[in-house]
Amino acid sequence: MYRIKAVQTPSLMEALLLTITIIVVISSSIIFFGAAPHVPLVISLLLLCIYGLVKKVPYKTLEEGIIEGAKSGMGAVFIFFFIGILIASWMLGGTIPTLIYAGFELVTPSFYFAIIFVCTALVGMVVGSSLTTVATVGVAFIGISGAVDVSLAITAGAIVSGAFFGDKMSPISDTTNMASAILKVDLFEHIRNMMWTTIPAFVITFIIFAVISPTLTDSNFGNMEVFKEGLLATDLVHWYNGAIPLAVLLVLSILKVPAILTIAAGSVSAIALSFINGIQSLKQLFGVLMGGFVSETGVEKIDSLLTRGGIDSMLFTIGLVLLALSMGGLLFTLGIIPRLLASIEHLLKKISSVITASALTAIGINVLIGEQYLSILLTGETYRSQYSKVGLANKNLSRVAEDAGTVINPLVPWSVCGVFIASVLGVPTLEYLPFAFFCLLSPLLTVFFGYTGWTLTHVPSDQTVTNKSQHTEVQTTGTE
Repeated sequence: MYRIKAVQTPSLMEALLLTITIIVVISSSIIFFGAAPHVPLVISLLLLCIYGLVKKVPYKTLEEGIIEGAKSGMGAVFIFFFIGILIASWMLGGTIPTLIYAGFELVTPSFYFAIIFVCTALVGMVVGSSLTTVATVGVAFIGISGAVDVSLAITAGAIVSGAFFGDKMSPISDTTNMASAILKVDLFEHIRNMMWTTIPAFVITFIIFAVISPTLTDSNFGNMEVFKEGLLATDLVHWYNGAIPLAVLLVLSILKVPAILTIAAGSVSAIALSFINGIQSLKQLFGVLMGGFVSETGVEKIDSLLTRGGIDSMLFTIGLVLLALSMGGLLFTLGIIPRLLASIEHLLKKISSVITASALTAIGINVLIGEQYLSILLTGETYRSQYSKVGLANKNLSRVAEDAGTVINPLVPWSVCGVFIASVLGVPTLEYLPFAFFCLLSPLLTVFFGYTGWTLTHVPSDQTVTNKSQHTEVQTTGTE
């Protein structure tokens, strides 16, 4: 039934107690002690190993479960390496600075909140990081709103909505790549499929912000001008720096070239431009690709925005992915997740109930643990077989994992994103939550489409038959 075969069937009480223990360990470590997720994950892995040994499961079997869990993330790991290179090369080649500058050109006194939403969405897509977007251009917009005396809560809602739209739809976002890689869906196919829910959420959010926007006639946009002048001072802002690598990425993605090759080609085009921009040696190039681009404009906010990328920058995420997947492998090997699902399996007979359950699981993990990576990973691993049973393709699940996982994290006051955003913007999470319209609409739309059947992709009938026979074979083997 599942990719990783359970070696035992624990009681429902055992499964619940272990799950609650892990949730308490991870959430309390992150929320109360500010720990990086890696440490509580290692502790949880150790607790699961001890439980397995107490239940007389051979250590070799536990080790195989850990390895089997981590194996499913190797595709994501390789893509993350290439993403680090892409970000560094796009900084060095001037692609990201040019695109950010173009986004700032959109800002006008009319439709103020709507433009904040669009601008942060564009920057988020280019940078591929919601938190970086919030901590840089988001802070600038908060400063402007304070100067012109408009609602900081609505401003923060627009910033968060745009930043997480951009993060969700960016091919260089770690969460986007993780969701596609875990469920073995092509990256650009995953992004195209997300458009069915993301674009309506974007349009509705834009209209709401346009309607509630004040008209600013004599505004002080000095903070924004500082950003624009700082970007121009880098001497990296040229139309061709933004247009050429972006065109390469878009064309190859439309042609459905594999993600790694597309990202590599986008990197090569930016590296070629970097030599035009004045890079001095291959030694400098290799240093940037490994350690990331370092901006030295002297403008703190600009340097913070542009200093990023490189293989080194991906190691934190890679470590988190491997640890979380390893824990997931043990949860399946020890039969914990299968036992929990078995207790509600009678409710998961329809497409609508499966989609709703997976969305609620993604939301629940965010609320209980406060970690969006684990939300994507555990939701994907847990419900993969359930989607197959009801004849749905994996890309439906990868979409749900993002619609109800990635964008919910900033709405939880004790989550990693929620704590960070509240501290950076100076606006409490519960104050901007009602105005983060995009984040609120995304899970509602994904559940709505689950009930209507619109935009869902079904597995071909012959493949469904094959999947069902595989489920039967695994179940039969388990009873022997």
